[in-house]
Amino acid sequence: MLWDATTAIEALAAADAALWIWTPAEDRIRFTGATRSLGLGPLAPECSGAAFIAVTAPQDRSLAERILKPQAEGTEVAIRLRMRDSETCLWRGVWLEDGLRAAGVVAREAKFAGADRDPLTGLLDRRAFLTQVGEALTVPGDYELVVADLDRLRRLNEALGHARADMVLSALGSRLAAAFSGDACPARIGEDEFAVLAPRAQGSVSNRMRAALEQPLRVAGFDIYPTVSIGAVSTEGGPDAADAAELLRRVELAVEQAKTAGRGGAAAYGRALETDSLSRLAMEADLRNAFVRGEIEPFYQPIVNLDTGAVAGFEALARWRHPKRGMVPPDEFLGLADEMGLMNDLGLLMMTQSARQLAEWLHRHPGAGKLFCSVNLSVGEIERPNLVDDVARIIAESNLPKGALKLEVTEGDIMRDTAHAAEVLTRLREAGASLALDDFGTGFSSLSYLARLPFDTLKIDRYFVLTMDKDEGSAKIVKSVVNLGRDLSLEVVAEGVENAHLARLLLDAQCHYGQGFGYAPALPAQEAEVYLNESLADGTAPIKARSA
Repeated sequence: MLWDATTAIEALAAADAALWIWTPAEDRIRFTGATRSLGLGPLAPECSGAAFIAVTAPQDRSLAERILKPQAEGTEVAIRLRMRDSETCLWRGVWLEDGLRAAGVVAREAKFAGADRDPLTGLLDRRAFLTQVGEALTVPGDYELVVADLDRLRRLNEALGHARADMVLSALGSRLAAAFSGDACPARIGEDEFAVLAPRAQGSVSNRMRAALEQPLRVAGFDIYPTVSIGAVSTEGGPDAADAAELLRRVELAVEQAKTAGRGGAAAYGRALETDSLSRLAMEADLRNAFVRGEIEPFYQPIVNLDTGAVAGFEALARWRHPKRGMVPPDEFLGLADEMGLMNDLGLLMMTQSARQLAEWLHRHPGAGKLFCSVNLSVGEIERPNLVDDVARIIAESNLPKGALKLEVTEGDIMRDTAHAAEVLTRLREAGASLALDDFGTGFSSLSYLARLPFDTLKIDRYFVLTMDKDEGSAKIVKSVVNLGRDLSLEVVAEGVENAHLARLLLDAQCHYGQGFGYAPALPAQEAEVYLNESLADGTAPIKARSA
């Protein structure tokens, strides 16, 4: 069959593709074929380079300029572009005649790609990537598998909207495809994850990937500066090559490690990551079971009346008695509980157990007076729908006096929605709880709202107390907070009382209560009761003469 020009044009139109020829010396691009459906209608049959760039989607204009830049003869063109109001197309071609002209074909990416492509970026999808990695690793050689996780995609979605955030992802996909060609396999394997397998002979794959993805771009009038967290694993191809899925699992462990360093982190896979990952997985399972097995319990740190020296109350602090590891430090499990969405369960458990324990102490030690117990509300717990009902039920079931259960709230919780917080706090007071503002002095917004919120206690952050005998500024802050509390008829608790000297300074400042290791650390319930008993017998709580 003989092909003439008419037949070729008909075939291109039927295939929904077009031919293009670019001649830099004439500043002219000519098009033949299905130009209208590809978004090239305004440019056909020919246009200037400037007109071509102007019709390209804004996030792809730098790539369009690459097509127009003269290259050596034989240099291949393979670039994804999206024209205005059109789908993403793949431009393929080659430079001819000593780089005087370039020519090629343009078609919708789906025509080239098939069903194994990510529809947004045109890169390989996860399944196709694993298949191609498996095939590539049959060839002996040294390879590097790299995964880049786009930092703050959620923030981009919130700021720009999903459609514009998709434009960012599309542009990043184009950049990755342009940076890796030939025997490399670029892919989009998750919502915010890109991956590449490439021979190590091509240089540092991680560095090339970061250079491709972290270039600034402009979307909808916003300058975007992407950063990525990168994980990498080295591997050998050949008959004994590792399984592709196993390699991807390893490199994603490295990505998680890289993310712990903050934005733009990087990590390489190593055996230690397996240990950390398995330990974390086991810790998560153990933590869920800890609630069922009753391994998490309150420990109680004494709060002392500075004027009389008597124990006025306790602060309940969560502790985990692991059956094999023993006492797990709070900083090891509280963050994990937060990530697992268990903080509301922890808060309810602490309130319930602390209220019951306080009720028992009040019954057994009538001489303790108006003993109270403070329980911290976790971040966001003030917004929990059933919080007020739970507090009212716990107080009623424990038969606690009004105000004996004290709930401590941080400034951050109040500042997120002050009006709502005021409503919830008022209802908690009406339910019989007293309220403390924790770590007062570390924020910047509480003062203007303090008089309007129903607190009865301020807690001074321990840093100011610990340094008040050495730092004049800290001493002034402590005295100012105490005076403010007294002016507003609020009781003031100073944390960080490490010795008798600090206790005397606080008493001189007319602070009401002290709490810290100078009196005692957080104690198990039985030891806390012994401490209470001894304090009642001696008339005052013991305190260290000086810090250890």
